[in-house]
Amino acid sequence: MIDFSLYLVTDRGLSQGRTTIDIVRSAISGGVTCVQLREKQGSTREFIAEALAIRAMLDGLETRIPLIINDRIDVAMAIGADGVHLGQTDMHIRDARRLAGSSLFIGISVESVADAFRAEAEGADYIGVSPVFATPTKNDTALPLGLEGIRAIRAAVSLPLVGIGGIKVENAAEIIRAGADGVAVVSAIVSASCPQSAATALKQRIQSARKKD
Repeated sequence: MIDFSLYLVTDRGLSQGRTTIDIVRSAISGGVTCVQLREKQGSTREFIAEALAIRAMLDGLETRIPLIINDRIDVAMAIGADGVHLGQTDMHIRDARRLAGSSLFIGISVESVADAFRAEAEGADYIGVSPVFATPTKNDTALPLGLEGIRAIRAAVSLPLVGIGGIKVENAAEIIRAGADGVAVVSAIVSASCPQSAATALKQRIQSARKKD
């Protein structure tokens, strides 16, 4: 069973010159429970090399932290990742499943209740609800769904839900209380001066929200 509580999505462009592996290592020390490697720059070989390095680092930890690859099922399969995360215009779930079988769990970003219904019916393993709030890290997303969007999707499907988009310490607890199983963050950790401290603060808000439930 995967713990989606604090889901880190990497972004080299927001790292302030630091390496992705250093940010991931620091963030895990602060409480990150799942890592998605998102790489839009460089060649496929460079992507694979970086993914292998992060995979090796994660394999050396006492706590099991799953590695998910964004978009690229070929990279995910090549490096033995735990999963792949697909968008609405990426490879169809049925084709990804045909390629990967049961070797990968498949997540998909949804922008509506209809998207969520379809993802569950087609065999997704978890859903990324995107965007919850307005976010500067992606410019190709739909209008923000807000907390009501989380609640509506939670009522519609039984799959694990991860909220993403504009999430930070100040609003992380709201996402959990609205029904999400976890929050996915990019800049709140990747751009933080100390990713470990940023992750710790987020994890505390998540845990606090669950205790109040």
